[in-house]
Amino acid sequence: MRTTFSNRTIDLAGLLHLPPDFDAGGTYAAIVLATPGSSVKEQIGAIYATRLAARGFVALTFDPSYQGESGGVPRDLEDPAVRVEDLRCAVDHLMTLPFVDEARVGLLGICAGGGYAVNAALTERRVKALGTVVANDIGAAFRHMLPDVEQTLDEVGRQRTAEARGGVEQRTPWIPDSVQAAREAGIEDPEALDAVAFYRESPHRHPNATNRLLLRSYGHLLAFHGFHLVPELLVQPLQVIVGGRRGSTGQYEAGETLFDLAPNREKDFFVVEGAGHYDMYHRPEYVDRAVDRLAAFYSKHLGP
Repeated sequence: MRTTFSNRTIDLAGLLHLPPDFDAGGTYAAIVLATPGSSVKEQIGAIYATRLAARGFVALTFDPSYQGESGGVPRDLEDPAVRVEDLRCAVDHLMTLPFVDEARVGLLGICAGGGYAVNAALTERRVKALGTVVANDIGAAFRHMLPDVEQTLDEVGRQRTAEARGGVEQRTPWIPDSVQAAREAGIEDPEALDAVAFYRESPHRHPNATNRLLLRSYGHLLAFHGFHLVPELLVQPLQVIVGGRRGSTGQYEAGETLFDLAPNREKDFFVVEGAGHYDMYHRPEYVDRAVDRLAAFYSKHLGP
């Protein structure tokens, strides 16, 4: 079911995934999904949301501000502070729905959405349970991944100056636009090629996912810390799910870091053996195992 809500002046486009026996007169536990960077609501979020809805939860996926069908300019901006506020506004929206039990709201973050979900949960006490799948702190990931952070920040400054003087916005691809283009660029890392295959060449490719990142986004991304206040502020029960096959995305190590930092006793670390990062996006044999664990976790902490 299509739905809309707002983050200040920006209209956000969402999809509510409802249980098969949905009764508008009933009340349900609900889960907000925070999806990976560059992803739109019809992709990874929908894969997990449909399965969670089949288990009896209301699940909300949405396009972030400045992306997909959601509003906001400049387009293709990835601003972690706004992404986190989007999640708070998604919870606001659930609070207005008569069939959502306001005391039974959870949050699920996948990949970069994991870092955003953790960051939102630190101060969002309406969220009663937090789950992550191949979570990453996108700020730490970019600080590690970029060959020269200082050069990138200098470039961002020059570009912002150019735009302030009327120049054209600059965008870069999140990933190459095809596996062939990736190989021609000398990319042979299996996980990078998996990402390109999933987003650009699989049935999950979506026209609303532009695969473009506004250059000024790097200024916001490189200053973001998703996990650093976890020891002080994270109080919710936590389910961390990682793929058992480690790789260049560092999802396994990031999951370990998050789990170790969390001070609460109600936490669980689950490894989906054999799965790589992008396998956890869409391969049923791995996604179903993750959802089994998540459904049990949310049922325990949000109620049936």
